[in-house]
Amino acid sequence: MGIAADLFHSSNPDRETLHRRITPTDDQQAAQQERWNDLADFLKARIKDETGCSMRTWLQGSYKFGTQIRPHNAHAQFDIDLGLYFEWEGEPEDGDHEPEELKALVQDALLDYHSNAENDATGVEDPKERCNRITFAPDFHIDVPCYHLDAERDARALATETLGWEGSDPKAIYVWFKDEQKDQALRTKVRRQVRYLKMWAALTFAEGSRPSSILLTVLVADAVREMDLTSTDDADLFESIAAVVHARLADGAKVPNPVDIGEDLNRLSDAEHAEFVAQLETLVDVAARANGAQDKFTAAETWTEAFGHFFPMPEDNEEMVAEKAETTNALVPFQFDPQIAIVATPKKNSHVSWKGLNELQPIPKDCDIAFSLQNAPPPGSRLRWTVRNRGDEAAGENDLGHHAGDEATITEHSAYNGDHAMDLTVLLGNQVIGRRRVWIKVRGMAVPPRNPARRRHVL
Repeated sequence: MGIAADLFHSSNPDRETLHRRITPTDDQQAAQQERWNDLADFLKARIKDETGCSMRTWLQGSYKFGTQIRPHNAHAQFDIDLGLYFEWEGEPEDGDHEPEELKALVQDALLDYHSNAENDATGVEDPKERCNRITFAPDFHIDVPCYHLDAERDARALATETLGWEGSDPKAIYVWFKDEQKDQALRTKVRRQVRYLKMWAALTFAEGSRPSSILLTVLVADAVREMDLTSTDDADLFESIAAVVHARLADGAKVPNPVDIGEDLNRLSDAEHAEFVAQLETLVDVAARANGAQDKFTAAETWTEAFGHFFPMPEDNEEMVAEKAETTNALVPFQFDPQIAIVATPKKNSHVSWKGLNELQPIPKDCDIAFSLQNAPPPGSRLRWTVRNRGDEAAGENDLGHHAGDEATITEHSAYNGDHAMDLTVLLGNQVIGRRRVWIKVRGMAVPPRNPARRRHVL
């Protein structure tokens, strides 16, 4: 069993786990559902009037698969795919509308929907080859691909911008994914593994060179087919999946669509594929070191190499660790014990400050917080500062933390109410030789500006 397996997933919904931190909140999912339902009703009614076609919509992609992840930083967005289906009998070419014509109608409809301020739409992008996109406040967009549907034959074709009609059946691959695991509990476990791999990819690759969601989903589903899902925990299973996927892609780039073997789901360039394989090799090494660690702290710090601030620390769940001995800061002794000075200063009132060593009293929002390592680390070692935010405010803004730097002194900012953490890790090579957590408890509103001194009146 992976020593940090309970930090991947827990049946207790209140525990801080990787899966919990990368999954949208209930409020975020409800807001998305309300908006795509409203948009679907609008598009069906609007375009039926314009074309005379019977219309259907079908949610697809990660939301449909149950593998959606939260944006990997506060500037990224949730992605929703809402398929819009134009019905007529026969082949796509038998209808009265060309594919680019239908996409143009959808584009105009999205622009009109955006023009209504009550819809919270923030923009409509230029048409993409295979879909149209509308964005919404605060943090998601909806892609609208258009399809011809012959309901009698249960046949679909995708309308493209310049390539005509394209064979594509999102329903078929969804049914394939569900049928791969008949047992609901095991299917849920596979979905978690897809989420883990997707978040690793989001943190590792730039958007333009990132493996697609459907590619990662198929790679995971294929990899687990011969694995013992019942008795393997999430940490060990993820290591096994990473190893199988790496070996497969190192042997060849092609990943056939399981419902259309003539389609290659791997659309990465040769250079991008080579980088994908190289990063998978690194991931396999990280997973092996993490699962082979002697203690949970070292395991969690090692998993941080793959998942960054999304991977929680043992302190996030174990009260006995928070009640640390004053001299050790952890149940597991390390070679080096970092001492961190903290100074928090309100942005609008520099005459007030809070100071501490290794801990800090609660502070308000909108403070600059300086963290400074006071004792010199061993020669050849390196530092890794990681912010881990928690609580409803940070989750609602998709800002659960970030890598904060590698210098002896760094500065952060208190933006959200909640109990947050600054974690300092000291490494020598790949070995964790020291660590320190500083809790930052943010309470209440920002400190107001200092009143200017009253001017003295001279008689």
